[in-house]
Amino acid sequence: MSSSNGIASRFRGFLPVVVDVETGGFNAKTDALLEIAAVLIDYDSDGILRRGETVRYHVKPFEGANLEPASLAVNGIDPHHPLRPAIDERDALQRVFREVRRSMREHHCNRAILVGHNAAFDLGFLNEAIERSDIKRNPFHPFSCFDTATLCGVAFGQTVLARAVAAAGFEWDEESAHSAAYDAEITADLFCEIVNRFKSVYDTSL
Repeated sequence: MSSSNGIASRFRGFLPVVVDVETGGFNAKTDALLEIAAVLIDYDSDGILRRGETVRYHVKPFEGANLEPASLAVNGIDPHHPLRPAIDERDALQRVFREVRRSMREHHCNRAILVGHNAAFDLGFLNEAIERSDIKRNPFHPFSCFDTATLCGVAFGQTVLARAVAAAGFEWDEESAHSAAYDAEITADLFCEIVNRFKSVYDTSL
């Protein structure tokens, strides 16, 4: 199985892309999207999934966005810091989608599918930002996703991200946690680890 078409056949034409967002609260309709990171997944010639490139952007709160102090205390983001390299929401999404579409072409996939830890949260914020930005060409499936909290519960008996990382034998960096890029990358490592454990099952089903 070659890497050029392997990932498309492994996931029925879908390209898994790990997404993490940092936000100004828990309400996707009213609270600000402040960071977005997407980790692309690669598939080598031996059929092994590996973490690929990370795309990450700081995002300016949309006009009228709510910012909950408790959420900002957790993620450590100062949305109005003068040195914060934030860009408009629409610009950030278009840049991320550009890289996702490039990877889709490389792997001959016809749609991306979001992978996230408690994925419904990230997908909800992504979909609301797409609607606000009036983006017509969304590469992601609008409601299907892979949830690593569920997968980790099955594979490792843990659903909390830090505990799942430890159970998988990876190192958890508490100081880096709650940044979109770090959380997306460690989630990608978990996703690849779990899927790779089922390689022999998948190969015998072909």
